[in-house]
Amino acid sequence: MDCQLRVLNKEKNSITLEMLNYDNTILRPLMDEILKDEQVEEARYYIKHPIIDNPEIYVKVKTGKPQAAVKRSIKRLSKVYETLETDLAKEQKRLLESS
Repeated sequence: MDCQLRVLNKEKNSITLEMLNYDNTILRPLMDEILKDEQVEEARYYIKHPIIDNPEIYVKVKTGKPQAAVKRSIKRLSKVYETLETDLAKEQKRLLESS
């Protein structure tokens, strides 16, 4: 199942999103990527209850739209994972050929 983001609260310079169908391994890298965005003033996530609640992501920007900052971050992170998948496939092929 694909991860989805649902808008919980949206203001001029901030947005709160709920992450649905998420995988814990993507949450921290996503937050790191959001924080790298120069327009982002503040970003954090929290999970009320680790078993029954979905994480909520809060993003506040200095300029621009907060949802645009999230979209840019997701796009950059997607490229990282695409490159990682390609690199791992090449390394696996190299290892198999050398044995």
